[in-house]
Amino acid sequence: MSAALAVVAAALAVGGAEAQASRGAPPPEVKPPPAQVRMVSAPVRIADAATVRLLRPGDRVDVVAAERAQPSRVVAAGARVAEVPAPEQGVGDGGALVVLSVPRETAQELVGAGALTRLAVTLC
Repeated sequence: MSAALAVVAAALAVGGAEAQASRGAPPPEVKPPPAQVRMVSAPVRIADAATVRLLRPGDRVDVVAAERAQPSRVVAAGARVAEVPAPEQGVGDGGALVVLSVPRETAQELVGAGALTRLAVTLC
């Protein structure tokens, strides 16, 4: 019974499009699928290791670049925490690593900001 209904539905769909074309109506507009955003894993060193210990995979964070001489700025908004690696031994005040899932362009921004400034996170 469901197979028969599927055949009837397909016939109506094809017949409907052909009927519109024969009446001079323009064919229905077919929109291309939206461009997919390529997500990548971006390891980011956060200045405050204690803050990183609060994070769990699946959390959403804003990454903020903070310099003493300039106002802070958000480098990545709503980034998903993919992984929180185990703390490194003997790093001292080197912060802590977190892996974020972000669009490729945002990953490039994070790398650039992390090379020049200290990074912090806020939970969303």
